[in-house]
Amino acid sequence: MRTKETFLKSLNDGRKVYYRGKLVEDITQHPVLRVSALHASKLYDYPNRLYNEGEELKSKFFKIPRSSQDLLDRHRLIYDTTLYCNGIFNISQAIGSDALFALMITSKQVDKRYGTDYYKRVEKYLDKVKREDLTLATAQTDVKGDRSKRPSEQVDPDMYVRVSEVRSDGIVVRGAKAHTTQSAVSGEIVVITTRAMRENDKDYAVAFAVPTNTPGIKLYVRPIDELEGNSSAVLSKKDYELETLTVFDDVFVPWDRVFLFKEYDYAGSLASLFATFHRFTALSYRSAAMDLYLGSSRLVSKANGIENEKHVRDDVVDIILYKEILRSCAIASAVNPVMLDEVALPNPTFTNVGKLYSNVHFHDIIKDVIDVAGGIISTLPSQEDLQGSEGSNIVKYLRGSVDGKERANILRMVKELASSSFTGYMLTTMIHAEGSIEASKLELFRSYDYSEAEGLVKKILD
Repeated sequence: MRTKETFLKSLNDGRKVYYRGKLVEDITQHPVLRVSALHASKLYDYPNRLYNEGEELKSKFFKIPRSSQDLLDRHRLIYDTTLYCNGIFNISQAIGSDALFALMITSKQVDKRYGTDYYKRVEKYLDKVKREDLTLATAQTDVKGDRSKRPSEQVDPDMYVRVSEVRSDGIVVRGAKAHTTQSAVSGEIVVITTRAMRENDKDYAVAFAVPTNTPGIKLYVRPIDELEGNSSAVLSKKDYELETLTVFDDVFVPWDRVFLFKEYDYAGSLASLFATFHRFTALSYRSAAMDLYLGSSRLVSKANGIENEKHVRDDVVDIILYKEILRSCAIASAVNPVMLDEVALPNPTFTNVGKLYSNVHFHDIIKDVIDVAGGIISTLPSQEDLQGSEGSNIVKYLRGSVDGKERANILRMVKELASSSFTGYMLTTMIHAEGSIEASKLELFRSYDYSEAEGLVKKILD
Protein backbone atom coordinates (compact mmCIF):
# COMPACT_ATOMS: atom_id res chain seq x y z
CA MET A 1 0.00 0.00 0.00
CA ARG A 2 1.01 3.60 -0.50
CA THR A 3 2.88 5.70 2.02
CA LYS A 4 2.65 9.40 2.66
CA GLU A 5 5.96 9.90 0.87
CA THR A 6 5.06 7.95 -2.28
CA PHE A 7 1.73 9.80 -2.48
CA LEU A 8 3.39 13.22 -2.31
CA LYS A 9 5.95 12.18 -4.91
CA SER A 10 3.15 11.08 -7.27
CA LEU A 11 1.74 14.62 -7.41
CA ASN A 12 4.76 15.90 -9.33
CA ASP A 13 3.52 14.39 -12.61
CA GLY A 14 3.12 17.32 -14.97
CA ARG A 15 -0.47 18.17 -14.00
CA LYS A 16 -1.60 21.66 -15.00
CA VAL A 17 -2.43 23.51 -11.77
CA TYR A 18 -2.79 27.31 -11.74
CA TYR A 19 -2.80 29.56 -8.69
CA ARG A 20 -3.27 33.32 -8.77
CA GLY A 21 -2.51 33.43 -12.48
CA LYS A 22 0.63 31.31 -12.42
CA LEU A 23 1.33 27.70 -13.37
CA VAL A 24 2.43 25.75 -10.29
CA GLU A 25 5.55 23.70 -11.04
CA ASP A 26 5.43 21.43 -7.97
CA ILE A 27 2.40 21.65 -5.71
CA THR A 28 4.20 19.86 -2.87
CA GLN A 29 6.73 22.72 -2.71
CA HIS A 30 4.31 25.61 -3.19
CA PRO A 31 4.27 27.80 -0.05
CA VAL A 32 0.45 27.83 0.13
CA LEU A 33 -0.87 24.83 -1.79
CA ARG A 34 1.52 22.37 -0.18
CA VAL A 35 -0.66 22.51 2.96
CA SER A 36 -3.54 20.90 1.07
CA ALA A 37 -1.18 18.24 -0.29
CA LEU A 38 0.10 17.48 3.21
CA HIS A 39 -3.48 17.37 4.46
CA ALA A 40 -4.36 14.77 1.81
CA SER A 41 -1.24 12.79 2.67
CA LYS A 42 -2.32 12.41 6.30
CA LEU A 43 -4.74 9.75 5.12
CA TYR A 44 -1.79 7.43 4.55
CA ASP A 45 -0.63 7.90 8.14
CA TYR A 46 -4.02 7.14 9.65
CA PRO A 47 -3.40 4.01 11.76
CA ASN A 48 -6.73 2.22 11.17
CA ARG A 49 -7.24 2.78 7.43
CA LEU A 50 -6.80 -0.70 5.96
CA TYR A 51 -8.77 -3.94 5.96
CA ASN A 52 -8.11 -7.45 4.66
CA GLU A 53 -9.72 -8.27 1.33
CA GLY A 54 -8.73 -11.86 0.82
CA GLU A 55 -4.98 -11.91 1.31
CA GLU A 56 -4.48 -8.25 0.41
CA LEU A 57 -4.77 -5.05 2.40
CA LYS A 58 -7.09 -2.39 0.95
CA SER A 59 -8.33 1.01 2.04
CA LYS A 60 -11.55 0.85 4.06
CA PHE A 61 -12.88 3.78 2.04
CA PHE A 62 -13.19 1.49 -0.99
CA LYS A 63 -15.00 -1.31 0.84
CA ILE A 64 -18.35 -1.65 -0.91
CA PRO A 65 -21.18 -1.22 1.64
CA ARG A 66 -23.20 -4.45 1.57
CA SER A 67 -25.00 -4.03 4.89
CA SER A 68 -26.06 -1.69 7.64
CA GLN A 69 -22.89 -2.55 9.57
CA ASP A 70 -20.73 -1.61 6.59
CA LEU A 71 -22.38 1.82 6.50
CA LEU A 72 -21.96 2.26 10.26
CA ASP A 73 -18.27 1.40 9.88
CA ARG A 74 -17.98 3.90 7.03
CA HIS A 75 -19.60 6.62 9.14
CA ARG A 76 -17.11 5.96 11.92
CA LEU A 77 -14.18 5.94 9.48
CA ILE A 78 -15.13 9.35 8.08
CA TYR A 79 -15.84 10.75 11.56
CA ASP A 80 -12.55 9.52 12.99
CA THR A 81 -10.35 10.57 10.05
CA THR A 82 -11.89 14.05 10.25
CA LEU A 83 -10.83 14.29 13.89
CA TYR A 84 -7.41 12.89 12.94
CA CYS A 85 -7.03 15.78 10.47
CA ASN A 86 -7.79 18.42 13.12
CA GLY A 87 -11.50 18.63 12.35
CA ILE A 88 -11.01 19.18 8.62
CA PHE A 89 -12.60 16.52 6.39
CA ASN A 90 -10.10 14.43 4.41
CA ILE A 91 -11.97 13.88 1.16
CA SER A 92 -9.13 12.08 -0.65
CA GLN A 93 -10.74 8.64 -0.89
CA ALA A 94 -14.21 9.38 0.50
CA ILE A 95 -15.78 11.35 -2.35
CA GLY A 96 -14.35 9.14 -5.09
CA SER A 97 -15.74 6.03 -3.42
CA ASP A 98 -19.12 7.77 -3.05
CA ALA A 99 -19.13 8.26 -6.82
CA LEU A 100 -17.99 4.72 -7.57
CA PHE A 101 -20.70 3.18 -5.35
CA ALA A 102 -23.31 5.25 -7.22
CA LEU A 103 -21.80 4.15 -10.54
CA MET A 104 -21.94 0.49 -9.50
CA ILE A 105 -25.70 0.73 -9.01
CA THR A 106 -26.37 2.85 -12.11
CA SER A 107 -24.12 0.83 -14.43
CA LYS A 108 -25.94 -2.40 -13.58
CA GLN A 109 -29.27 -0.75 -14.32
CA VAL A 110 -28.04 0.62 -17.65
CA ASP A 111 -26.52 -2.73 -18.61
CA LYS A 112 -29.81 -4.53 -17.94
CA ARG A 113 -31.72 -2.13 -20.15
CA TYR A 114 -29.30 -1.53 -23.00
CA GLY A 115 -26.94 -4.54 -22.97
CA THR A 116 -23.88 -2.40 -22.27
CA ASP A 117 -20.87 -3.48 -20.21
CA TYR A 118 -20.46 -0.47 -17.92
CA TYR A 119 -20.56 -2.51 -14.71
CA LYS A 120 -17.48 -4.50 -15.74
CA ARG A 121 -15.68 -1.25 -16.50
CA VAL A 122 -16.58 0.20 -13.09
CA GLU A 123 -15.47 -3.03 -11.38
CA LYS A 124 -12.17 -3.00 -13.26
CA TYR A 125 -11.56 0.63 -12.41
CA LEU A 126 -12.44 0.12 -8.73
CA ASP A 127 -10.02 -2.81 -8.61
CA LYS A 128 -7.26 -0.56 -10.00
CA VAL A 129 -8.06 2.15 -7.47
CA LYS A 130 -7.90 -0.37 -4.61
CA ARG A 131 -4.67 -2.00 -5.75
CA GLU A 132 -2.88 1.30 -6.33
CA ASP A 133 -4.42 2.95 -3.24
CA LEU A 134 -5.29 6.05 -5.26
CA THR A 135 -6.77 9.34 -4.17
CA LEU A 136 -9.77 10.52 -6.17
CA ALA A 137 -11.57 13.79 -6.76
CA THR A 138 -15.16 13.80 -8.02
CA ALA A 139 -16.23 16.43 -10.52
CA GLN A 140 -20.02 16.68 -10.59
CA THR A 141 -21.22 20.29 -10.60
CA ASP A 142 -21.15 21.77 -14.10
CA VAL A 143 -20.64 25.52 -14.47
CA LYS A 144 -24.22 25.55 -15.91
CA GLY A 145 -24.21 28.90 -17.72
CA ASP A 146 -27.77 30.27 -17.94
CA ARG A 147 -29.63 28.36 -15.21
CA SER A 148 -32.97 28.91 -16.97
CA LYS A 149 -31.78 26.81 -19.91
CA ARG A 150 -31.09 23.10 -20.23
CA PRO A 151 -27.62 21.81 -21.20
CA SER A 152 -28.45 21.57 -24.90
CA GLU A 153 -30.04 25.05 -24.91
CA GLN A 154 -26.99 27.01 -23.74
CA VAL A 155 -25.55 29.72 -25.96
CA ASP A 156 -22.12 28.21 -25.35
CA PRO A 157 -22.36 24.39 -25.60
CA ASP A 158 -19.48 23.92 -23.15
CA MET A 159 -21.43 25.06 -20.07
CA TYR A 160 -21.93 21.39 -19.20
CA VAL A 161 -19.27 18.74 -19.78
CA ARG A 162 -20.12 17.04 -23.06
CA VAL A 163 -18.98 14.50 -25.61
CA SER A 164 -17.43 16.57 -28.40
CA GLU A 165 -16.03 13.71 -30.47
CA VAL A 166 -16.44 9.93 -30.70
CA ARG A 167 -13.47 7.81 -31.78
CA SER A 168 -12.97 4.09 -32.23
CA ASP A 169 -10.79 3.96 -29.11
CA GLY A 170 -12.76 6.36 -26.90
CA ILE A 171 -14.38 9.76 -26.60
CA VAL A 172 -13.26 13.38 -26.38
CA VAL A 173 -14.90 15.67 -23.82
CA ARG A 174 -15.16 19.43 -23.38
CA GLY A 175 -16.54 21.68 -20.67
CA ALA A 176 -15.86 22.54 -17.04
CA LYS A 177 -16.86 21.51 -13.54
CA ALA A 178 -16.97 23.96 -10.63
CA HIS A 179 -15.53 23.69 -7.10
CA THR A 180 -13.92 20.27 -7.48
CA THR A 181 -12.51 19.58 -4.02
CA GLN A 182 -8.86 18.49 -3.73
CA SER A 183 -8.61 17.80 -7.48
CA ALA A 184 -5.19 19.45 -7.68
CA VAL A 185 -3.82 16.96 -5.12
CA SER A 186 -5.68 13.84 -6.29
CA GLY A 187 -4.42 11.04 -8.49
CA GLU A 188 -7.58 10.72 -10.58
CA ILE A 189 -10.77 12.63 -11.32
CA VAL A 190 -14.11 10.82 -11.53
CA VAL A 191 -16.64 12.79 -13.59
CA ILE A 192 -20.39 12.21 -13.19
CA THR A 193 -23.62 13.92 -14.21
CA THR A 194 -25.08 16.77 -12.21
CA ARG A 195 -28.78 16.61 -13.19
CA ALA A 196 -31.53 14.79 -15.06
CA MET A 197 -31.26 14.94 -18.84
CA ARG A 198 -33.59 14.73 -21.83
CA GLU A 199 -32.90 13.23 -25.24
CA ASN A 200 -31.73 16.60 -26.58
CA ASP A 201 -29.16 16.64 -23.77
CA LYS A 202 -27.73 13.18 -24.47
CA ASP A 203 -24.26 14.48 -25.39
CA TYR A 204 -24.02 15.72 -21.80
CA ALA A 205 -25.04 12.39 -20.24
CA VAL A 206 -21.51 11.17 -19.67
CA ALA A 207 -19.50 9.69 -16.79
CA PHE A 208 -15.84 8.71 -16.84
CA ALA A 209 -12.54 8.71 -14.93
CA VAL A 210 -9.17 10.15 -15.97
CA PRO A 211 -5.75 10.68 -14.38
CA THR A 212 -5.38 14.25 -13.15
CA ASN A 213 -2.38 14.86 -15.41
CA THR A 214 -4.30 13.90 -18.58
CA PRO A 215 -3.54 16.38 -21.41
CA GLY A 216 -6.27 19.02 -21.72
CA ILE A 217 -7.17 19.13 -18.01
CA LYS A 218 -6.53 22.50 -16.38
CA LEU A 219 -7.10 23.15 -12.67
CA TYR A 220 -7.62 26.72 -11.44
CA VAL A 221 -7.33 26.79 -7.64
CA ARG A 222 -9.47 29.18 -5.58
CA PRO A 223 -7.65 31.84 -3.53
CA ILE A 224 -6.68 30.40 -0.13
CA ASP A 225 -7.60 33.60 1.72
CA GLU A 226 -8.05 31.79 5.03
CA LEU A 227 -4.30 31.18 5.05
CA GLU A 228 -2.77 33.98 2.98
CA GLY A 229 -5.13 36.61 4.37
CA ASN A 230 -4.78 35.76 8.06
CA SER A 231 -1.38 35.94 9.72
CA SER A 232 -3.08 34.83 12.94
CA ALA A 233 -4.34 31.56 11.40
CA VAL A 234 -3.89 28.47 13.53
CA LEU A 235 -5.97 25.73 11.92
CA SER A 236 -5.44 26.63 8.26
CA LYS A 237 -1.68 26.41 8.64
CA LYS A 238 -2.14 22.74 9.45
CA ASP A 239 -5.10 21.62 7.33
CA TYR A 240 -7.38 22.91 4.59
CA GLU A 241 -8.89 21.59 1.37
CA LEU A 242 -8.71 23.43 -1.93
CA GLU A 243 -11.23 23.59 -4.76
CA THR A 244 -10.72 24.17 -8.45
CA LEU A 245 -12.51 25.23 -11.57
CA THR A 246 -11.74 22.06 -13.52
CA VAL A 247 -11.57 22.57 -17.27
CA PHE A 248 -11.68 19.74 -19.82
CA ASP A 249 -10.22 21.16 -23.01
CA ASP A 250 -10.71 18.32 -25.54
CA VAL A 251 -9.71 15.58 -23.13
CA PHE A 252 -9.47 12.04 -24.50
CA VAL A 253 -11.06 9.22 -22.48
CA PRO A 254 -10.52 5.57 -23.54
CA TRP A 255 -13.64 3.37 -23.65
CA ASP A 256 -12.69 1.27 -20.62
CA ARG A 257 -12.87 4.44 -18.51
CA VAL A 258 -16.27 5.55 -19.83
CA PHE A 259 -19.13 4.60 -17.46
CA LEU A 260 -22.08 6.40 -19.09
CA PHE A 261 -22.30 7.44 -22.72
CA LYS A 262 -25.43 9.29 -23.87
CA GLU A 263 -27.86 7.14 -21.81
CA TYR A 264 -29.60 10.37 -20.84
CA ASP A 265 -32.43 8.61 -18.99
CA TYR A 266 -29.97 7.54 -16.25
CA ALA A 267 -28.20 10.88 -15.76
CA GLY A 268 -30.62 11.99 -13.06
CA SER A 269 -30.55 8.77 -11.08
CA LEU A 270 -26.73 8.71 -11.10
CA ALA A 271 -26.65 12.29 -9.81
CA SER A 272 -29.19 11.46 -7.09
CA LEU A 273 -27.46 8.25 -5.94
CA PHE A 274 -24.13 10.02 -5.64
CA ALA A 275 -25.78 12.85 -3.70
CA THR A 276 -27.24 10.36 -1.21
CA PHE A 277 -23.91 8.63 -0.60
CA HIS A 278 -22.10 11.95 -0.38
CA ARG A 279 -24.65 13.55 1.96
CA PHE A 280 -24.17 10.58 4.27
CA THR A 281 -20.46 11.34 4.09
CA ALA A 282 -21.26 14.99 4.84
CA LEU A 283 -23.22 14.14 7.98
CA SER A 284 -20.32 11.98 9.15
CA TYR A 285 -17.57 14.56 8.69
CA ARG A 286 -19.66 17.59 9.68
CA SER A 287 -20.62 16.06 13.02
CA ALA A 288 -16.91 15.52 13.73
CA ALA A 289 -16.01 19.03 12.54
CA MET A 290 -18.40 20.46 15.13
CA ASP A 291 -15.85 19.56 17.80
CA LEU A 292 -13.87 22.58 16.54
CA TYR A 293 -16.74 24.91 17.41
CA LEU A 294 -17.80 23.10 20.56
CA GLY A 295 -14.26 22.82 21.94
CA SER A 296 -13.41 26.44 21.10
CA SER A 297 -16.63 27.70 22.70
CA ARG A 298 -15.91 25.80 25.88
CA LEU A 299 -12.30 26.95 26.12
CA VAL A 300 -13.01 30.61 25.38
CA SER A 301 -15.94 30.68 27.84
CA LYS A 302 -13.59 29.38 30.54
CA ALA A 303 -10.89 31.87 29.55
CA ASN A 304 -13.51 34.65 29.79
CA GLY A 305 -14.74 33.32 33.14
CA ILE A 306 -18.35 32.91 31.98
CA GLU A 307 -18.68 29.15 31.38
CA ASN A 308 -21.60 28.88 33.83
CA GLU A 309 -23.64 31.84 32.58
CA LYS A 310 -27.08 30.93 31.21
CA HIS A 311 -26.60 32.45 27.75
CA VAL A 312 -23.31 30.55 27.41
CA ARG A 313 -24.96 27.29 28.43
CA ASP A 314 -27.66 27.96 25.84
CA ASP A 315 -25.07 28.59 23.12
CA VAL A 316 -23.09 25.47 23.98
CA VAL A 317 -26.23 23.32 24.02
CA ASP A 318 -27.12 24.70 20.57
CA ILE A 319 -23.80 23.41 19.24
CA ILE A 320 -24.28 20.04 20.95
CA LEU A 321 -27.78 19.80 19.44
CA TYR A 322 -26.47 20.55 15.95
CA LYS A 323 -23.61 18.07 16.23
CA GLU A 324 -25.69 15.22 17.59
CA ILE A 325 -28.63 15.70 15.19
CA LEU A 326 -26.17 15.31 12.31
CA ARG A 327 -24.54 12.26 13.87
CA SER A 328 -27.94 10.71 14.73
CA CYS A 329 -29.17 11.15 11.16
CA ALA A 330 -26.01 9.50 9.81
CA ILE A 331 -26.46 6.53 12.14
CA ALA A 332 -30.20 6.27 11.39
CA SER A 333 -29.54 6.31 7.64
CA ALA A 334 -26.95 3.52 8.08
CA VAL A 335 -29.23 1.40 10.27
CA ASN A 336 -32.11 1.68 7.76
CA PRO A 337 -30.42 1.37 4.34
CA VAL A 338 -32.04 0.79 0.97
CA MET A 339 -30.57 -2.23 -0.82
CA LEU A 340 -29.96 -1.64 -4.54
CA ASP A 341 -28.22 -4.35 -6.56
CA GLU A 342 -26.50 -5.68 -3.41
CA VAL A 343 -25.18 -2.24 -2.47
CA ALA A 344 -26.40 -0.62 0.75
CA LEU A 345 -27.59 2.92 0.04
CA PRO A 346 -27.89 5.16 3.13
CA ASN A 347 -31.55 5.84 3.82
CA PRO A 348 -32.37 8.88 1.64
CA THR A 349 -34.94 10.30 4.07
CA PHE A 350 -32.70 10.39 7.14
CA THR A 351 -29.75 11.50 5.02
CA ASN A 352 -31.61 14.45 3.53
CA VAL A 353 -33.25 15.43 6.83
CA GLY A 354 -29.82 15.65 8.46
CA LYS A 355 -28.23 17.40 5.50
CA LEU A 356 -31.03 19.97 5.29
CA TYR A 357 -30.77 20.68 9.02
CA SER A 358 -27.03 21.09 8.58
CA ASN A 359 -27.51 23.55 5.69
CA VAL A 360 -30.12 25.68 7.38
CA HIS A 361 -28.66 25.99 10.87
CA PHE A 362 -24.89 26.32 10.48
CA HIS A 363 -25.04 30.11 10.70
CA ASP A 364 -26.52 29.62 14.20
CA ILE A 365 -23.31 27.86 15.21
CA ILE A 366 -21.26 30.89 14.16
CA LYS A 367 -23.63 33.13 16.14
CA ASP A 368 -23.24 30.91 19.21
CA VAL A 369 -19.44 30.99 19.05
CA ILE A 370 -19.39 34.78 18.62
CA ASP A 371 -21.81 35.20 21.51
CA VAL A 372 -19.57 33.18 23.81
CA ALA A 373 -16.26 34.73 22.69
CA GLY A 374 -17.29 38.38 22.48
CA GLY A 375 -16.33 41.19 20.10
CA ILE A 376 -12.62 40.82 20.88
CA ILE A 377 -12.33 38.19 18.13
CA SER A 378 -12.93 40.94 15.56
CA THR A 379 -10.64 43.53 17.18
CA LEU A 380 -7.86 41.28 18.46
CA PRO A 381 -4.41 42.79 17.79
CA SER A 382 -2.48 41.12 14.98
CA GLN A 383 -0.08 38.26 15.41
CA GLU A 384 2.71 40.65 14.39
CA ASP A 385 1.73 42.95 17.28
CA LEU A 386 1.58 40.07 19.75
CA GLN A 387 5.06 38.93 18.70
CA GLY A 388 6.50 42.45 18.39
CA SER A 389 8.25 44.72 20.83
CA GLU A 390 4.95 45.74 22.45
CA GLY A 391 3.65 42.19 22.71
CA SER A 392 4.09 41.86 26.45
CA ASN A 393 2.15 45.08 27.04
CA ILE A 394 -0.71 43.91 24.80
CA VAL A 395 -0.82 40.48 26.45
CA LYS A 396 -1.10 42.16 29.87
CA TYR A 397 -4.46 43.65 28.85
CA LEU A 398 -5.79 40.46 27.29
CA ARG A 399 -6.00 38.69 30.65
CA GLY A 400 -9.27 36.95 31.53
CA SER A 401 -9.66 34.16 34.05
CA VAL A 402 -6.36 32.91 32.60
CA ASP A 403 -3.24 34.88 31.72
CA GLY A 404 -3.23 37.04 28.60
CA LYS A 405 -0.94 34.79 26.58
CA GLU A 406 -3.17 31.74 27.03
CA ARG A 407 -6.34 33.73 26.33
CA ALA A 408 -4.82 35.33 23.22
CA ASN A 409 -3.92 31.90 21.87
CA ILE A 410 -7.49 30.66 22.35
CA LEU A 411 -8.90 33.87 20.83
CA ARG A 412 -6.77 33.38 17.70
CA MET A 413 -8.42 30.01 17.13
CA VAL A 414 -11.92 31.35 17.78
CA LYS A 415 -11.28 34.34 15.52
CA GLU A 416 -10.31 31.98 12.69
CA LEU A 417 -13.48 29.93 13.15
CA ALA A 418 -15.97 32.78 13.63
CA SER A 419 -14.53 36.06 12.34
CA SER A 420 -12.19 35.53 9.41
CA SER A 421 -11.98 34.50 5.76
CA PHE A 422 -12.28 30.91 6.98
CA THR A 423 -15.69 31.80 8.44
CA GLY A 424 -16.97 33.04 5.09
CA TYR A 425 -15.61 29.97 3.36
CA MET A 426 -17.29 27.66 5.87
CA LEU A 427 -20.61 29.51 5.75
CA THR A 428 -20.77 29.04 1.99
CA THR A 429 -19.49 25.48 2.14
CA MET A 430 -21.88 24.34 4.85
CA ILE A 431 -24.84 25.79 2.95
CA HIS A 432 -23.88 24.57 -0.53
CA ALA A 433 -21.42 21.67 -0.35
CA GLU A 434 -22.89 18.21 -1.03
CA GLY A 435 -25.99 19.93 -2.40
CA SER A 436 -27.71 23.25 -1.74
CA ILE A 437 -30.65 23.85 0.59
CA GLU A 438 -33.01 23.70 -2.39
CA ALA A 439 -31.46 20.46 -3.65
CA SER A 440 -31.96 18.79 -0.26
CA LYS A 441 -35.54 20.07 -0.03
CA LEU A 442 -36.33 18.86 -3.53
CA GLU A 443 -34.91 15.39 -2.93
CA LEU A 444 -36.68 15.06 0.43
CA PHE A 445 -40.00 16.19 -1.04
CA ARG A 446 -39.65 13.93 -4.05
CA SER A 447 -38.44 10.77 -2.35
CA TYR A 448 -40.39 10.84 0.92
CA ASP A 449 -42.91 8.02 1.44
CA TYR A 450 -46.24 9.76 2.07
CA SER A 451 -48.32 6.57 2.12
CA GLU A 452 -48.43 6.19 5.91
CA ALA A 453 -49.54 9.77 6.52
CA GLU A 454 -52.05 9.83 3.67
CA GLY A 455 -53.36 6.41 4.68
CA LEU A 456 -54.02 7.58 8.23
CA VAL A 457 -56.09 10.54 7.10
CA LYS A 458 -57.95 8.44 4.50
CA LYS A 459 -58.80 5.89 7.19
CA ILE A 460 -60.33 8.62 9.32
CA LEU A 461 -62.25 10.11 6.39
CA ASP A 462 -63.59 6.69 5.34
